[in-house]
Amino acid sequence: MSRIGKKPVALPKGVTAEIKGQTIEVKGPKGSRSFTATDDVTLSLEEGAVKVTPRGQSKRARQQWGMTRSMVENLTVGVTEGFRKELEIQGVGYRAQMQGKTLKLALGYSHDVNFETPEGVTITAPKQTEIVVEGIDQQLVGQVAANIREWRRPEPYKGKGIRYKGEVIFRKEGKKK
Repeated sequence: MSRIGKKPVALPKGVTAEIKGQTIEVKGPKGSRSFTATDDVTLSLEEGAVKVTPRGQSKRARQQWGMTRSMVENLTVGVTEGFRKELEIQGVGYRAQMQGKTLKLALGYSHDVNFETPEGVTITAPKQTEIVVEGIDQQLVGQVAANIREWRRPEPYKGKGIRYKGEVIFRKEGKKK
């Protein structure tokens, strides 16, 4: 039995869910999102909550049970609170700033890196050394943050680069004479 799948997903105030076959659409104050479940699970609305149940006892049905419940919960969190990833920039001369919908990064290359903000995500740079990625789609927010981080990953000797806020970089000792 899936411990995660057994729990129904409660719908907070101001959030509505609509189920059409295997597709669930959740609408809230920040927007609307939808998810199509596989045929291995059944979605149902009961007393202001979404319940996910497996069809049969096959291994795939049990796997999809917990995953589908997590996806539905992520939809509700996304349309109510949204998701947020914070990045820090460390290094002399490394900085970020927003110009319209373009994030300009100075990362020690011979040129500035221009990162276009994709649809469905907002990027802000409150300080020159901070970047905040926000949106209602958890997967998209995480992917955009990872794409920004990929331009200059933190290196293990001096720790320079773009890192997630609170990320610990294991430092290496340099050469010894």
